[in-house]
Amino acid sequence: MRIVIVGAGVAGCVMARKLSQLDGVEVVCLERVAPDDHSEAGTGLNVGPNAVKALKLADPALAAAITDASFAWTSWRISLTDGTELFNLKLKDVADGPGWRIRWSELYRVLREAARPTVHYACEIADVGRDPSNPRKTEIAWTQDGKQHRLGNIDLLIAADGRYSRIRRLFSGEPAIRHTGVAISRVLVADTSRGLIDDYEQWFNGPKRLLAFRVPPAHIYIACAFPIDPDADIPAELKTPQALRAAYTPSGAPPSDQAAWMIDQVCNNVEDTHWARMQEHDALYHAQDCNVLYLGDAAHGMVPTLGQGATQAIEDAAVASTLIARRHAQGRHDVSSWLKEIAALREQRMRFVMEFSLAATDTMMEGADPVAGTRKKTEAPFIDRLKALYNDIGLPLNSAEQEQGETP
Repeated sequence: MRIVIVGAGVAGCVMARKLSQLDGVEVVCLERVAPDDHSEAGTGLNVGPNAVKALKLADPALAAAITDASFAWTSWRISLTDGTELFNLKLKDVADGPGWRIRWSELYRVLREAARPTVHYACEIADVGRDPSNPRKTEIAWTQDGKQHRLGNIDLLIAADGRYSRIRRLFSGEPAIRHTGVAISRVLVADTSRGLIDDYEQWFNGPKRLLAFRVPPAHIYIACAFPIDPDADIPAELKTPQALRAAYTPSGAPPSDQAAWMIDQVCNNVEDTHWARMQEHDALYHAQDCNVLYLGDAAHGMVPTLGQGATQAIEDAAVASTLIARRHAQGRHDVSSWLKEIAALREQRMRFVMEFSLAATDTMMEGADPVAGTRKKTEAPFIDRLKALYNDIGLPLNSAEQEQGETP
């Protein structure tokens, strides 16, 4: 059996490592960047407890390697930029364990090292489509080091090539993008805070939000967010140091020490800041009438409010790779049935995650009251949904079902 994965990102590496361990399975993972080239992954991210739980079940050694390279995410605090605390949650009260705080570049290093030798670097996809001899299968051509390569008779093509997935566009069309009306930035700075910034925290001045947390070895990730017209680009004048300082400085009191440090960092690092508009697109896990699986951002673009982007890529891959490994061990090699089962396991879960993430963005929308909005996050309905988010990962089958060959 031949499996080709496009993209050695989060989902791609988890899949490549797990599936390459299956007897009689050839796994080829094609990555666009060169080895050790993580220039596009310089900032930090927080990975939710649900991804940690899923990966520990699917690949304990890989989960341990990421844990060793990260800081634990154990709390979530929300304040106003004047220092007034609104929300202080310990993740142990809503999850089975902590999440991860890590640099993108370090996460990629761990994942790609774990997926060796399936990953082929500096690959430019030249052509991809259905195999002429069997339209359910696929073929792909690429260039690498000036040489042309082609593989056909691919039993399973996995698109893990990100939010703007070329594979998904080719097989299933362009997904419709929905902008939410929020601008978001990200920047990574050296930790000169002298202990002011550590675990995951947010600070509001009206609907304008700062977010920050510390990542190894000694850096702090900072994100700005503020309302914009959902049908327009981010105005350039809102990204200047003067505008940003005005946006996050409270009018009736001086900023807290934490907020003051962050505001200075944001204003001093404008040139290194990456900006984007919050957006989402519908979830889709496989192509119609063809053995193509979409995972991670290729399957679902969601707003980052609850830190579920990379988290769901890991959860996707943990669930999909576990199901495939178990079906393969049972001698059930019908790829199209795998895809249907994966979609059945993931679609309802993803609708919940996307809807919850969007709903949690309420405090960043135009005219929002972050005090009232955050107060709702302390109440049972929100906390119950958070527990479901962090615990109900939906990994398929238990050991008894595996032995009996039963469906989930």
